Amino acid sequence: MLINLPNVLTFSRVLAIPVVIYFILFFEDPHGSWLAFSAYTYACITDFFDGYLARVWHQQSALGRFLDPIADKLLVASVLLVLVGVDRISDTTVLPAAVILCREILVSGLREFLAEVQVGMPVSALAKWKTTLQMLALGFLLVGPNGPEFGYISTTEVGIYGLWGAALLTLFTGLDYLFIGLRQIRATDTKNVANQPDSAETKETFD
Repeated sequence: MLINLPNVLTFSRVLAIPVVIYFILFFEDPHGSWLAFSAYTYACITDFFDGYLARVWHQQSALGRFLDPIADKLLVASVLLVLVGVDRISDTTVLPAAVILCREILVSGLREFLAEVQVGMPVSALAKWKTTLQMLALGFLLVGPNGPEFGYISTTEVGIYGLWGAALLTLFTGLDYLFIGLRQIRATDTKNVANQPDSAETKETFD
């Protein structure tokens, strides 16, 4: 079933991405940052409810399984890039942003390969913590200098520390997924070699 509430929520998360970008780039602060944060918060909320409702209402679909991770990666990548563009992420803070983006590309490639060999790659508990910390960090950075201070720490600094923490968890989860993928690649290659006829048999066949 293509048209159901979980899929509509997922589609709306994709549509929220240009809204976030528009507000942060073309609206003056503080309103622009807060409006961008509001649209981003909506996207994060749909990330939880589309999967939850699909399971509870038994409305899981191939489209939802395909679109949900794509929507997540588009949201993260777009927000990271626009934050670099407005200098909320700069200097050494670009490093954790790059780590997060590279991990998303790595996991996408692994999932594509594992789908071909019909092997699932479930999301680990650590990856869920990474996603939560990453979402919070990006939210703080979208508000940036327009947010409140937490003692001696500004909203931007909270976001930067959170981004470094998310990047650290990203390394652990990315390596974990990489090892799983490499084991499956090795197993697939071994199976293919075992199924190939030896050279003598091949020669006799063509002779």
